Amino acid sequence: LYFSAQEGILIFYHIKDLQYEIKICADISQPISSLIFSPDYTSLLLVTDQGTVYSYRPAHSGEAVKLLDTSSSCFLAADFLTPGNNYCVSVTISGEVQVWSLEDGTYLSKINLGTEVQV
Repeated sequence: LYFSAQEGILIFYHIKDLQYEIKICADISQPISSLIFSPDYTSLLLVTDQGTVYSYRPAHSGEAVKLLDTSSSCFLAADFLTPGNNYCVSVTISGEVQVWSLEDGTYLSKINLGTEVQV
């Protein structure tokens, strides 16, 4: 079970029978608004309400890597663009949908929906 604390800490609870173990996986120092697993559960997107997206790979037990920072726009949400785990899609309040590479955070394309968006 993965969850985040208000302070931007990603925490993992390993539960087996009546025993559990707590592990702090990452500290990004920004409140995490959502956690999204990739379709094959190899990557976890950590999305902040300030528009920063981090990637965390549970099998590698490393730090969360900052992929993109959309803080210049009114960021709403992000998710994996399936199939696969190579791309991320984000949306802003103004209706701009953006596609990003998860390898290096490269901005690839965008489309404007021409309307405001709500989550």
